[in-house]
Amino acid sequence: MKKTRIWILAFIMLLTFAGVVVLQVSYLMQTSRSIEEHFDDNVERSLYRVACSLEEIEMKRYLNETVQNYIRRRMEKTAVQGGNSIFDSLGIIVHMPSPDSLNFKKGLSTPRFSLSPKQNSSLQGTSESLYEQYKEHFYKSKALLDQVALRWMKETSGLPLSERIHLEDMDELIRSEFENNKITLPYHFVIIDNRENTLYSCHNEHNKVDFSKNGEYYSQSLFPSDNSSSKYELRVYFPDKHSFVIKQLKTLVPLLLIIFVILVIFIYTIYIIFKQTNLTIIKDDFVNNMTHELKTPISTISLAGQMLEDGEVGKTPAKLQHISRVIVEECSRLRLLVDKVLQVSIFEREKQMFRFKEINANELITNSISNFLFRIEKNNGQIVSELTAENPWIMADEMHFTNVIFNLMENAYKYRRNDDLLLIIRTWNEKDRLFISIQDNGIGIKKEHLGKIFDKFYRIPTGNIHNVKGFGLGLPYVKKIVEAHGGTIKVESEINLGTKFIINILSLET
Repeated sequence: MKKTRIWILAFIMLLTFAGVVVLQVSYLMQTSRSIEEHFDDNVERSLYRVACSLEEIEMKRYLNETVQNYIRRRMEKTAVQGGNSIFDSLGIIVHMPSPDSLNFKKGLSTPRFSLSPKQNSSLQGTSESLYEQYKEHFYKSKALLDQVALRWMKETSGLPLSERIHLEDMDELIRSEFENNKITLPYHFVIIDNRENTLYSCHNEHNKVDFSKNGEYYSQSLFPSDNSSSKYELRVYFPDKHSFVIKQLKTLVPLLLIIFVILVIFIYTIYIIFKQTNLTIIKDDFVNNMTHELKTPISTISLAGQMLEDGEVGKTPAKLQHISRVIVEECSRLRLLVDKVLQVSIFEREKQMFRFKEINANELITNSISNFLFRIEKNNGQIVSELTAENPWIMADEMHFTNVIFNLMENAYKYRRNDDLLLIIRTWNEKDRLFISIQDNGIGIKKEHLGKIFDKFYRIPTGNIHNVKGFGLGLPYVKKIVEAHGGTIKVESEINLGTKFIINILSLET
């Protein structure tokens, strides 16, 4: 699959996922607003009922006091018969309740009416008389109540708040109304006047809430029907409101987790697709490069075989020897190419056998330099060794570790510039670690390629230039061997200045 199609597919998937996320966020916001609005409605309804209850309580108490005063004055002027009975102007006996039964919390009891035996003895006359008495009493009671209500509004509007309501009972009244509306969150409340003076607070001095700074409180006017200049306001604040809303949304947490998992899978899928695409490209380049590498020795051997078929060649020992040497060299080259491919293939197996033993790294490097020096000097190159490590002993597999040093030197040789190659090899100790650096003055590596040079089959792009041969297996092999020995390898490079590889491995105690 081409990268363009992959990018288009990734964009469509990303757009789809973004749409799902936007819809989910919108749904969460709407649900959160709905929960808050429902909570606000319940709170406002509860506070309104509190204000109404306070007016009802005050009105009942005022009526209680008014009725008691009325009874007291009438009893002083009228002869009382039967204890608590008095005669009105129509001859109707009104049985008034006792003062204890007129508690404002229980409400004002409805008066009971009965006909005096002196009024009428006949059944029909009693019924008609009772109807007229009730009718006339209703209009008189209504007029009386209107007068009492008007007097109540005038006389109580100017009283201090402490004389109008029992402040100590406010908490119980508010809590009762909240419970009726399914509100169980802890709350704080204050009562203030129109000058923002706090008249009552449910807090002590050490646990106050500054309602002036907190804009999320609920307010309700007390005694809104008063015409006086004194206005009172009840303010309630819920400190755990946001936590309550979040808890109500906890059922959506699994859905958020699922969306997050889908996002992770989406990102990982795109990553795998790109990785596989890059791997396919690298493998294609590997096959093409390997074909190119194998074609040259095969063609040379084929040409040498054809020359051997010529009878004249056999008569010339020098030519025969030359052709034989070419065949041997090309066969050796083919064997090395196949061995490089098999090296990494064999090393990829989980059960790789190493033969660890104590090795002097300085001596191993010196021997590797001796074997490689001929190739360097043949191209006017130079190798400088500064093996200053005082403790060069390490536990290593001699064959594999020699291949590591040889591959790094060969890498410097292949990527040399036209100038004379200078290869500097150093060793030194830091604490219990042995460091080996191999530095050259070659073409260098661009920064964007430094993180990929240890990937299998990866080769730095060189356009159509084929003067550098290889399969991209040398450096991956080096890294795997170093890590198998418990060490690390890093690279430092600048374009046209050269490259330095640094190996860090544990040294043995002396």
